[in-house]
Amino acid sequence: MRGTVAGLPSPHPLIELLPALYLEQDFLRRFLSALDDVLAPILLTLDNLPAHLDPRSAPEDLLDWVAQWVAAEPHRDEPVERRRAAVTGAVARHSRRGTRGGLAEAVRRQTGVEPEIAESGGSGWSATPNTELPGEERPWVTVRLRVAEPEAVDRVGVEELIEGEIPAHIGYELEILPLAGTPDPSGERPSGERP
Repeated sequence: MRGTVAGLPSPHPLIELLPALYLEQDFLRRFLSALDDVLAPILLTLDNLPAHLDPRSAPEDLLDWVAQWVAAEPHRDEPVERRRAAVTGAVARHSRRGTRGGLAEAVRRQTGVEPEIAESGGSGWSATPNTELPGEERPWVTVRLRVAEPEAVDRVGVEELIEGEIPAHIGYELEILPLAGTPDPSGERPSGERP
């Protein structure tokens, strides 16, 4: 919550707006000085409103408020620069939401790993009537992450991200696999790999 700042000077002191006749009156000067102390944060906020609404320069307490406007939900425990980047790119990301590229970008942004994405969909055209449709009847998406330490990945967080990025009617599977050549600590073959 924004509040007063001790000693903050007013950009427009009220005493300067009065005729010269009142400048020498001590009571009026003190009274208007008290009003200046109350109004200074409001006037400075209004004077700097464009900077307060820009996610690249907004104060941290207003950044979360601006994030709500563009439906960006950065985590509060993330560094402020990552939160600013999430809010700045939110509108562009919304235009790609629900697409393979949008999902890949969201997973990459959260995990720092380039995902492998397989999906059941397809598109095509044909000049011949009754041509078989591409893709599969049941829609699905598989997101595969290959990382050095699979147990270090926040699986629940990535699943929540995927659920938010794909259309609601599409099923998904998340596979977190060790990098090629990295031994699996459990000794088991990761799901999705064939013997």
